[in-house]
Amino acid sequence: MSIAIQIRRTGGPEVIEVAEVRVGDPGAGEIRIRHQACGINFIDVYHRNGLYALPLPLTLGMEGAGVVEAVGEGVTHLKPGDRAAYASQPPGAYSEVRVMPAKCVVKLPDAISFEEGAAMMLKGLTVQYLLRKTQPQGGLQPGDFILFHAAAGGVGLIACQWARAMGVQLIGTAGSDEKCALALEHGASHVINYQRENFVERVKQITGGRGVKAVYDAVGKDTWDGSLDCLQPFGLMASYGNASGPVAPVALATLGAKGSLYVTRPTIFTHIATREATQAMADDLFGMVTSGKVKIRVDQRYALKDAAQAHVDLESRRTTGSSVLVP
Repeated sequence: MSIAIQIRRTGGPEVIEVAEVRVGDPGAGEIRIRHQACGINFIDVYHRNGLYALPLPLTLGMEGAGVVEAVGEGVTHLKPGDRAAYASQPPGAYSEVRVMPAKCVVKLPDAISFEEGAAMMLKGLTVQYLLRKTQPQGGLQPGDFILFHAAAGGVGLIACQWARAMGVQLIGTAGSDEKCALALEHGASHVINYQRENFVERVKQITGGRGVKAVYDAVGKDTWDGSLDCLQPFGLMASYGNASGPVAPVALATLGAKGSLYVTRPTIFTHIATREATQAMADDLFGMVTSGKVKIRVDQRYALKDAAQAHVDLESRRTTGSSVLVP
């Protein structure tokens, strides 16, 4: 038997339970992996509270790192004993051992620890598809301004470093002076404490009234309207999360009035739909990390059984950088 963190109903952190489960052998196209670390992400909260509805009971978790124990028929890119990491559907990473599809699992370079691997896959691949693929008209060029909300979180700190490596001027928002300092330390060109500054006014000041070419926003409802006002004509609004709640329906005429704006709601799972795409994105991410251009900051570690506390801390915005569960 193996330990897994499950929910039988949706709700707050109190619905999280420690369960014993039986893990079998992998079938065709699958692997069995023993986790050394499991990543924690806001999408786990959406699964737990029912914002993103999934069948119950459900083992939470979308990313992890560990050692491959067995491979099923047709799996050729991994073998037993390989160090591996993933960000993948279906959920199930909050566990000691799991069987899962192999297509989104990649070998983890020896230079990257299991904790770093578990902390970086979903967040790092998210930054990869945002900054490399989800770009405004004309792409992102050195010197261009972008606005990145929640810049001191796990995704944000990777984005700060990645943008600096690209020569892009990232304006980051965060909820305290300490978090703003952390974003600056990791490569943000400018920071805005949204608790005491109007981020729209500050963006206009920083950019000389021009606005930014793109906004990358995982906050959702609370920042939507202001984010649109930060964009220059033909700018891109990329909404990839809902930490403050889902965005209300959008009147398309508003986008025209504010400068012929573009809006997209990307998800990582469209980008990692094939093994080839996942591997190419992971290679880019691993290259950024092993080169030292991006460092993965693991600021919170919890025992697997303490997943409920991890969710409390995440939702109360007490965390910085990335968090992991350790089986």
